[in-house]
Amino acid sequence: MIKDIPFDRNNTSMIDFKLCNKCIYEYNNPQNKRFFDQLISCSNCGPCLQIIDNMGIPIREKDPIKLAAKLLKEGSIIAIKGIGGFHIASSAFNSTSISKLRIKKKRPGKPFAVMSKDFDSIRIYAVLNENEMKILMSKERPIVLLKKNCDYNLSPYVSPHLYNIGVMLPFTSFHYLLFDHLADQPAIVMTSANLNGVPIIMDNDEAVQKLGKIVDYFLIHNRKIENRCDDSVIKVNSSNPLIIRRSRGYVPEPISLRVVLPTPILSFGAELNVVLTLMIKDKAFLSPHIGNIDNLDTYKLFKQNVEYFINITGYRPQIIVCDLHPSMNTTRLAFTMSNEFRIIQVQHHHAHLASLMAEHDVKELVGIVCDGFGYGRDAKAWGGEILFCRGSNCQRLGHLMPQPMIGGDLATYYPLRMVAGILNDKVEGLDDFLHKRLICTSDNAYKTKYFAESKKNLSMTTTSTGRILDAISSLLDICYERTYEGEPAQKLESAAIDGQDINIPLSIKDNVLDTTFLLQYIYENRNRYSIKDLAYSAHSYIARGMVEISLYNAKQLEIKNIGFSGGVVYNQIITQKIKESIEFQGLRLLLPKNVPAGDGGISFGQGYVAHLLSKNL
Repeated sequence: MIKDIPFDRNNTSMIDFKLCNKCIYEYNNPQNKRFFDQLISCSNCGPCLQIIDNMGIPIREKDPIKLAAKLLKEGSIIAIKGIGGFHIASSAFNSTSISKLRIKKKRPGKPFAVMSKDFDSIRIYAVLNENEMKILMSKERPIVLLKKNCDYNLSPYVSPHLYNIGVMLPFTSFHYLLFDHLADQPAIVMTSANLNGVPIIMDNDEAVQKLGKIVDYFLIHNRKIENRCDDSVIKVNSSNPLIIRRSRGYVPEPISLRVVLPTPILSFGAELNVVLTLMIKDKAFLSPHIGNIDNLDTYKLFKQNVEYFINITGYRPQIIVCDLHPSMNTTRLAFTMSNEFRIIQVQHHHAHLASLMAEHDVKELVGIVCDGFGYGRDAKAWGGEILFCRGSNCQRLGHLMPQPMIGGDLATYYPLRMVAGILNDKVEGLDDFLHKRLICTSDNAYKTKYFAESKKNLSMTTTSTGRILDAISSLLDICYERTYEGEPAQKLESAAIDGQDINIPLSIKDNVLDTTFLLQYIYENRNRYSIKDLAYSAHSYIARGMVEISLYNAKQLEIKNIGFSGGVVYNQIITQKIKESIEFQGLRLLLPKNVPAGDGGISFGQGYVAHLLSKNL
């Protein structure tokens, strides 16, 4: 609600609501608990709720919340205005409604989050441990990824083909009032109202315009949202709470630094899951989740956040930090500001590890960084790296074997292209294997005239862990096509849960882990072992290989701390394997704590590297 500081009513969206005589009396009475409460209001003078149809026409109803509950139980889809934007809600048991929502929202497989009233309701469909319960009940009230239980009875369309489901408890009084009328509904779908990667919708008129063809009704209020804020998302991995998305509840609370910066530093992050970081003295202020800066709406939101950060804090940075990639929109924007600020560029995976160093206050670190993509110092696509960081310096020690990406970025959407490039001329019957599976995809270019020629064009390579996991997912007939970020790898992880390790022998040479051998082994043994066991063993191979390379180098360098960062940290199997192996050797494994392990934590690491570099200049 805040427009500006100081935190006075005039600087919030509550300025639109004139206080009634009763509220004025309480506001001015030092003995009243609402004395000088800047957000004071009541049912007579404050914001109010209203139900409207999908054309924007009001529906007369004394109790809009009760009507909304009734409509949800009847199968309606409702857009609900919250505190940081709109959610779209439906029954979590009504497959017809959820299927309709998926079709209209053009979201064929990406999981929806759900909201439940209490732990008893959650236990009907998911497993809870003490860590997860504590996080769910925390003041931040994030979405927590929970393992589905054996009695899971929500619609299969809520979180299709995944072993877990995103769950949150009510975080406003409105939600509790809604559940008072939903006694027979242990959970409702509650997903952010945004389309095709654009920012979450926060304005009533915009909601009707953009969501009118998707939802049946709107439950709105008349208080303006000044700042968008998506739900935060947490996953507990090996007893470690990992922040996937740091937003509502966590922002704008700063992260304390163990150093004092002489000058403010503003860092832009990368291109995906972008979060801004402004470091001032001994504090780092992270913006809410902004998203992927690959469309105009999100790019505009990014620029607005830059201006908002500078204005709201009153600090003008002297240094702007961005990624090495010359074509990223964040990099381009940074260089348009080069006349006003000094620009520092930081390599993607260096930033990941620097984030760990800042959080854990360590000066040197051997680190494993596994993700989907980061622009390397050699201008190639990195993503499975062993690095050594000391101060502001960073050295590449090892990595996954570089693998061809047929069609470049298209290989991230059609992982069978990765299989074709990696196993080309390595195994028998590959063309027949691929042709039979390509008919299940929309990769029309590859199915026809480019199939033969494209195998010869293997110039673009990557060391990405994400691309290897994607390739294995398609190789095991789990997922042939990516419809949302991380889909093939997430489905591979779900297929591997509770699998057995067949201990695929490691192939490492010169600090490079051979992933061609891994895929060849899986291809040649796919009829000998179960999909579950092969999927689990593939995760184990990557984890064991990265650990062996990092342990060897840590011993050579006499380093006692090993870090693990990047989006693959969210993978339960790989993280658990790495943690067990590192700790078995008597070393300490550092994992992200208060900053996202994925690209949402890049800007924090960038800022820390820029601070270290500026000390030496």
